[in-house]
Amino acid sequence: MGSSRWIRILVVEDEGITAKALEEFLKDSGYEVVGIVSSGWEAVEQTAALQPDLVLMDIKLMGPMDGVSATQRIQSQLDVPVVYLTSYSDDETLKRVLHSQPYGYLIKPFDDQELRNAINKALYQHRQGQHDMKGAPI
Repeated sequence: MGSSRWIRILVVEDEGITAKALEEFLKDSGYEVVGIVSSGWEAVEQTAALQPDLVLMDIKLMGPMDGVSATQRIQSQLDVPVVYLTSYSDDETLKRVLHSQPYGYLIKPFDDQELRNAINKALYQHRQGQHDMKGAPI
């Protein structure tokens, strides 16, 4: 994929420091951060309202709806790729994640290049109509 210019990303992250660091990295990389939210409900509402090109989704969020449930709602209503960014990699979480059919899954901490690659791969697959999460985290 070429330039990241004009790629609009919604960040869903409940840790303020992590959200700010993600926002800075994304902006420095040429992406447009259209919003930062900290709960599953906000993620669903803002994805519908803002129509981002991609959602970066944490799994553990504020409120009763976690990132997996929010992703399922988003994908049932909208055609927006979701990439998970999470500290959780236990078997049960991974099963739920894979069932929600994200376009990517990164385990924190990850480096800048891993994040760029996951974003670019998700956007490419989405544009090509491909969706391949065959059980392995990206």
